[in-house]
Amino acid sequence: MDFTQAIILSIVEGISEFLPISSTGHLILASRLLNIPQTEFVKTFEISIQFGAILAVVFLYGKRLLIDFKTLKRVIWVFIPTASLGFLLYGVIKSFLLGNLVVTIWALIIGGVLILFLEKHFQTREGNQKITELSLKKSLLLGIIQALSVIPGVSRSGSTIFGGMLLGLSRKEATELSFMVALPLMTAATGYDLLKNYDLISNVNLSVLAVGMVASFLTAVIAIKWLLRYVTDHNFFVFGVYRIIIGLIFILLFLY
Repeated sequence: MDFTQAIILSIVEGISEFLPISSTGHLILASRLLNIPQTEFVKTFEISIQFGAILAVVFLYGKRLLIDFKTLKRVIWVFIPTASLGFLLYGVIKSFLLGNLVVTIWALIIGGVLILFLEKHFQTREGNQKITELSLKKSLLLGIIQALSVIPGVSRSGSTIFGGMLLGLSRKEATELSFMVALPLMTAATGYDLLKNYDLISNVNLSVLAVGMVASFLTAVIAIKWLLRYVTDHNFFVFGVYRIIIGLIFILLFLY
């Protein structure tokens, strides 16, 4: 992997991490378009550049999490089920799911259809609760829903946003919660993977990782701010349509 490829993948990560379109799925698809083989280092790179997106959350929400214990408590409860499942299935995720184009494409399409269905449901039944009003029991349930995102193409942010809305959160509050939950979850995933694969990181690879993290940080900050403005007067219908279209395009390009 060269620096140009690393920057492109990192921009894809920064933009897609917080949108309900699956960053992992888009990284896999982008790697195919760039003809980057799915080596162990590339898989580690795709996980590690999430650290840039983590820093974007720290930059925008770190102070709030430090002073707002009620919000922090719910973030932790949402984090626990997903982190536990990710730890238990780490080997399966890394060896079978990451890089699996068929799983990614179908998860994108099915997820897109679900978004369209859910948005129709929310036209008349959208919640209005704040994050601090979400019970701990519902927070744990939301973490279980979010755990579906271990499947590439599902979208961690999408599962958290729509799960939160189904449990009564307003659209804006569910979106912000998805940002904040990313902090412990992505820190754990990135740190664990780097510890498991530190032998893959040479001086050259370390430079590639550093460039990737900076690029993903800058694009993630822009993406978060844009999405918060977007959800004030828009729904996610367009993202559902986008997921279906991109999935069908990649079926034509790669499966046939």
